[in-house]
Amino acid sequence: MTLDRVKRGQSMTIISIPDALVRAQAIRFGIAEGETVFCEEVVPSGPIIISKNRQEIALGRGLARQIAVDLNR
Repeated sequence: MTLDRVKRGQSMTIISIPDALVRAQAIRFGIAEGETVFCEEVVPSGPIIISKNRQEIALGRGLARQIAVDLNR
């Protein structure tokens, strides 16, 4: 599943960021493979807002669509 398909309140682990350019953008936001993040909000037709270590990060859907995640139970 990709990050753009998560729902508000879900916790997930970043499993893959295949594109090097996208990986570089994600790293600038403090997101890397293996990180656990929490979905704070999904704005309809807008960004996905995630939190990590008490920091909220808004990711555009285009970027989120290229990040593979695994939901935590």
